[in-house]
Amino acid sequence: MKIVAVTACTAGIAHTYIVAEKLQKAAEELGHDIKVETQGSAGIENELTAEDIANADVVIYSHDIAVRGASRFAGKKIVDVPISTAMKQPKSLISTIEKKLGAK
Repeated sequence: MKIVAVTACTAGIAHTYIVAEKLQKAAEELGHDIKVETQGSAGIENELTAEDIANADVVIYSHDIAVRGASRFAGKKIVDVPISTAMKQPKSLISTIEKKLGAK
């Protein structure tokens, strides 16, 4: 499964980047391709390209604040969760998405 994700926390410092790493690790361990864009205090980093988005099977928003540029994801399957969900159970989150999409 090809996943793109956006992480963004209120302060835009620690949780944004911790969750990005956790999602990356969990997806790789489960055999999926993932690219994670962070929207932190330093601005948007690792920005998703139009090609990344077009090729994605699913988009994960893990955030506590509004996702900037959300219109880029129109027409895509979006899973929208609080940042704490992805922080605590990233593998479970991705496994659940995998089951619902019937993808591997």
